[in-house]
Amino acid sequence: MKQLSFKNRIALNYIITTGLLILVVFSVIYSIVKHTVYSDIDENLKAEIKNHLAEIKVEGNKVILIDKEEWDEREHNSVDVNPVFVEFLDLNKKIIEKAPNLKSQALEFNDSVEDYELFDTKMGDHAIRQIQVPLHVKNKKIGYIIVAMSLADSKSVLNNLFDIMCLSFLAILLLLFFIARFFAGRSIKPINSIINTSRIITKDNLKIRIPLPKTRDELYTLSGTINNLLERIEDTIEREKQFTSDASHELRTPLTVIKGTLEVLIRKPRDNKEYEEKINYCIKEVDHLNTLVDQLLLMARYENQKQNIQTESVYLNALILDVLTLNAEKIKVKNLNIKFDAQQDFYVKSDNFLVITILRNLLSNALKYTNDDGEVSILLSEQNNKTVCKISDNGIGIEKTDLESVFSPFFRSGSTEHPEIKGTGLGLSIVKRITELLQVEFKIDSKIGEGTTVILIFS
Repeated sequence: MKQLSFKNRIALNYIITTGLLILVVFSVIYSIVKHTVYSDIDENLKAEIKNHLAEIKVEGNKVILIDKEEWDEREHNSVDVNPVFVEFLDLNKKIIEKAPNLKSQALEFNDSVEDYELFDTKMGDHAIRQIQVPLHVKNKKIGYIIVAMSLADSKSVLNNLFDIMCLSFLAILLLLFFIARFFAGRSIKPINSIINTSRIITKDNLKIRIPLPKTRDELYTLSGTINNLLERIEDTIEREKQFTSDASHELRTPLTVIKGTLEVLIRKPRDNKEYEEKINYCIKEVDHLNTLVDQLLLMARYENQKQNIQTESVYLNALILDVLTLNAEKIKVKNLNIKFDAQQDFYVKSDNFLVITILRNLLSNALKYTNDDGEVSILLSEQNNKTVCKISDNGIGIEKTDLESVFSPFFRSGSTEHPEIKGTGLGLSIVKRITELLQVEFKIDSKIGEGTTVILIFS
């Protein structure tokens, strides 16, 4: 079964709601008119009963009309637009007297109806409204008087009103459907714009944006949200392309170096010392390659920020000492002065593996970029009920213009001025991603020739 379009569904829902409201209004109008018509007839019947009771007298058990001539000459003598029929019965429900306009017809007494109760019935093929009232003489019932009024005119009015309302209801619904469909089409025009724009967007054409509607409504918000999503997708794809290109280059460089070194090595026989030197050089390049691959895998692992975090109590003092122990050889070779200041034991609720990954990268950078005989200080403190880890060095520093770029993969500030300092350019990028994942505040400040300070604030 073919589904209705969104525009038609809006129009249909609108006319269903409006139709129900119109139906209620029409029903109320019809009920009011019907009540008014019947109330008027009922008042006339009661007035007729009162008048006729005043026009008769009873002698014995016989009903006698006070003015027979007037009875014969009144409206009962003809069938008018809304005629009144009168009939007198004795206790046996036999007719004593009846209005001339009844002619050969007669009103039937209904035993199931209470006295003075107004009800609808039929006289032949004609619909009438009837009332039955007992006749009393000195508190003794001697018969009944029945008064009825034709409902032909009233029924005609009510039927015409019903027909008009039904036709009007259908016409209004049909008209409302096309009006609602027209305005729904105009209202969802931005959606068509979204659809048409989305059809022409591809991975190679992500710069197209959806035009924003003039009115700041829900569709404006939707269009803006989709545009923001497109911007994030475009940025992600661009970063992925750049990352892929940079990773390919970074992986190819050590492989090319290793291959070139080995090719030179096998061209002619060499002494053991030269073999040992070249092999050790290749081993260092392999180590560098291995480190690069590990960091690439680490970045890929935490690219998805929905990774499960193993929250536990992390002892920062011990982690920092462990990292310093791992780098003891580097510290000794460069003769660095390490200052670790922690007046108490500091524990934070976080992921132990991720926190030590952050500290290893930050301390490794501090040790790597500090000159021989330099100084690296680590300070643990508490500020505003938060644990603060501050790592400072007096190394080569980072240009101010490079401070934002240092978080991009493979970016290495000052790498051309210091080619002897090996690195992958992934450390700070990994730190940035993990701190965002752990909701740890990360700050960095640096000056060329004076050193770098990084601050971690654990909440």
